Amino acid sequence: MFNRTEYYQFPGFTLIELLVVIAIVAVPACPALCSGAGTNIYSLVRSTSPTNNPLKGFMPYSGSYTTFPYSMEWNYLSLRALMSGPTNFDWSSLETLLNTVAGRGHQTVFRVYLDYPGKSTGLPQYLLDAGLATHSYTDYGNNGRSVSPDYENPLLRQALTNFIAALGARYDGDPRIGFITAGLLGFWGEWHTYPHTDWFASTVAQNEVLTAFELAFTKTRLLVRRPAGTNPAARQLGYHDDSFAYETLDPPDWMFLGLLKAAGETNKWRAHPIGGEVRPEVQLCMWDTTQTNCVPPGQDFARCVDLTHASWMLNHGAFSPGFTGDQKTLALAGSARLGYELYVSNAVLVDASVSGSLRVDLQVRNTGVAPFYYDWPVQLGALNSSNTLIKTWSTTWKPSSLLPAATNTLWTWSEVGHGLEAGLYKLLLRVQNPLINGVPFRFANDTQDADVPGWLTLGQVTIVSNPAKPSLRGSLSASGFDLIVRNAAPGMWTVAVTTNLTDWTPLLSTNTSTSDWTVTDEAPAAMRFYRVGSQ
Repeated sequence: MFNRTEYYQFPGFTLIELLVVIAIVAVPACPALCSGAGTNIYSLVRSTSPTNNPLKGFMPYSGSYTTFPYSMEWNYLSLRALMSGPTNFDWSSLETLLNTVAGRGHQTVFRVYLDYPGKSTGLPQYLLDAGLATHSYTDYGNNGRSVSPDYENPLLRQALTNFIAALGARYDGDPRIGFITAGLLGFWGEWHTYPHTDWFASTVAQNEVLTAFELAFTKTRLLVRRPAGTNPAARQLGYHDDSFAYETLDPPDWMFLGLLKAAGETNKWRAHPIGGEVRPEVQLCMWDTTQTNCVPPGQDFARCVDLTHASWMLNHGAFSPGFTGDQKTLALAGSARLGYELYVSNAVLVDASVSGSLRVDLQVRNTGVAPFYYDWPVQLGALNSSNTLIKTWSTTWKPSSLLPAATNTLWTWSEVGHGLEAGLYKLLLRVQNPLINGVPFRFANDTQDADVPGWLTLGQVTIVSNPAKPSLRGSLSASGFDLIVRNAAPGMWTVAVTTNLTDWTPLLSTNTSTSDWTVTDEAPAAMRFYRVGSQ
């Protein structure tokens, strides 16, 4: 597009009587990005894996710990504490949990249960008063304390779908929540009543719960213990393995990965999260290299992570009592291995004029085992010479689109009217945690947090002043019509001519280093119009 000065020549005038009309259409483009400007290419150095990133890694039961880094906290809640009638809900216990955890800068992962072996019943009292049948049992140290309900009872089934709808209406997309595991059915909400398999919910009842969750939650990510109901592959749900590194890898086929294989769900991780709990029996010994009988054969932690593409694990033993020395080093590496790991390998930052377009091209790669499952805002920022963040811009980049890969993905961005004054700036990048005081998202780059906490420094860019506007003047001479260009910045310029203001023909194109120069139109028509513009 030409940015131009136009000169109009009209017939019938002598040289002195020539009418000259000048119109500056726009500020000329900055040829060759103006003096001293250019394209800045930065190869960013990769760092070791960040040990604490949001929505991944190990987490404890809710509480404050200094023994191990974490971004999420886990807890259970009973339906009884949240529901007192078919449409009567008390969210106070959940609110207390969410606010307490968020106060520590963490997101909550939780599950609601009806039947937790060893705890008092989680069933709402109004259902028991209405005659809901239950089974008493002594398994798992319960000794008759909790009871397993009749999952086919119509009042219970209606209660579950009502509760899920109300939960979603209130909490879907709440930044205090990381993930929700479906729970509700089975012992611990883990979707089984083994060894009393005939007590468990029918496929119809399972479908009702799963469908209710899908309808109620379109933002917050959900997980269920195993593929369940009809056509689990069509469900918008991930899975959690609560016996991780113990009963994860098949054979036999009832192991977690075997169940995913049987359901055709081994690629579910590409769009929906995989989580769980490191089996309690191995939490304290699995990082002790002197113990050879801790993790069952074939259940190596790293291999379990790589094959399931898990993002997070409840692993309370890492926090209490915690580890020291080599065991802690290995546990930190194990936590970092889970989930995503984003790395910017190259940044191309193109200098711009004050009124020009600022452009950024990034080569980004996910070197982890899973995507980042939320599209948190991705922002660019400008840091001035006083190390003050003076401008931020939103982008359309989506972190969830970055699957683990051996190649880069190109992210491009440009902003007309960027709002920066002339000067030298550092450009920064961040993925913004919607929890105000949440754990910052960190890229696996050496310049992460180098200038501003929570931001990755990409490199420097120069914003130059707008070039002066060139002028175009003309006069008749014996050889034709002489055009004089003044105050043109060095670079590529073209003088063009037309007789109808529609079809322009180049008269001269030049890559000049001088600001003033002339060109003669030796064959002027009865009426001609001229313009000069940069390219």
